[in-house]
Amino acid sequence: MSAINESVTNMIHSNRAKAPEEAASTDERVRKISPWRVLLDRPELGSIAGTVLVFVFFGIFAGGSGMFALDGVINWAQVAGYLGIIAVGACLLMIAGEFDLSMGSMIGFAGVMVAIPPMYLGWPLWASVIFAFVGSMALGALNGYLVVRTKLPSFIVTLAFMFILRGLTLVLSTGFANSTIVSGIGDKFTEDPVVSALFQGTTLHWLFSALAGMNLIEKLPSGDPVVAGLPKVLVWWIVMAVAAGFVLARTRFGNWIYTVGGDANAAKNVGVPVRRVKISLFVLTAFCACLFGVLQVADVGSAAADRGLQKEFEAIIAVVIGGTLLTGGFGSVIGACFGALIFGVVQIGISYTNIDSDWYRVFLGGMLLLAVLFNHYIRSRAAATK
Repeated sequence: MSAINESVTNMIHSNRAKAPEEAASTDERVRKISPWRVLLDRPELGSIAGTVLVFVFFGIFAGGSGMFALDGVINWAQVAGYLGIIAVGACLLMIAGEFDLSMGSMIGFAGVMVAIPPMYLGWPLWASVIFAFVGSMALGALNGYLVVRTKLPSFIVTLAFMFILRGLTLVLSTGFANSTIVSGIGDKFTEDPVVSALFQGTTLHWLFSALAGMNLIEKLPSGDPVVAGLPKVLVWWIVMAVAAGFVLARTRFGNWIYTVGGDANAAKNVGVPVRRVKISLFVLTAFCACLFGVLQVADVGSAAADRGLQKEFEAIIAVVIGGTLLTGGFGSVIGACFGALIFGVVQIGISYTNIDSDWYRVFLGGMLLLAVLFNHYIRSRAAATK
């Protein structure tokens, strides 16, 4: 009898030990996820794949043209850097479910705000740069306030500001300079060491000189490196991308952005400050556009009323290629940066091939369509496997 009792006791203990293991194996909260499923859940999948294809294409058709030499790399990287700066701001705003179509016009307007005060009003350059940033961010806040206050689609509100800012840029440039171009501002940058150090020219000259001295990079007959340094626009792009990526992935505000884009009403019901989040992101897109404009004025040495034309659409396309959904709630800063990189490579790479440059716009439209279809397919597959 004691033997039977001992056997029953052992069976009970054995079943109790197995129960948690069986529950764990059937519990969806702890089930194993396949690497393919993890890959599908990454928003930047499409942009990384597109980047690889673009590099393969130009590696075949322009590999020996100098496109991938150091100076060629810097050329297309600069184009990607400019677009990448505004794509970072557009990415966060689109994840929150909104659009800003005034970014392109803001670029030209900010450039004029930087150039006119020093050239015609006697302002120091540093004051005009601060004025441009403050003015741009105030307009961004106004954009956001109108959107959240009136509940009008951000597409309509920012479309109106796109025309308003472009018109103001034309009025100011022709009124002061009697031309759509305000020239001569480049000399003001060289006279201001602080502003020049932040926005003009290149940096890390010592590193490039050292690499040229060790014959690790190309150099001129004089011994100087073929590229003097890293353009400031690339430094700003890296800083903005890292900061935005950290905020989005590691902070409560980043969680708020995703929550607001997923369902603004639900986010409001759980205590998320929806209005503050959206207005802050409109301010961010205005800051990015102004930064683009200031860097461009410092680089070119002039401001023009047509600067930034259609850049808002290029930024949106780069963000969509990067995996951000047009409906909000899903996206990645890394993906947006890869989308901007694709643009830079293609825009400059076409000139290294025999392809007519007019095909560039066709490529943009095609990439947008393919990105939307690919993202829709990936999200549908991911939802079906849940």
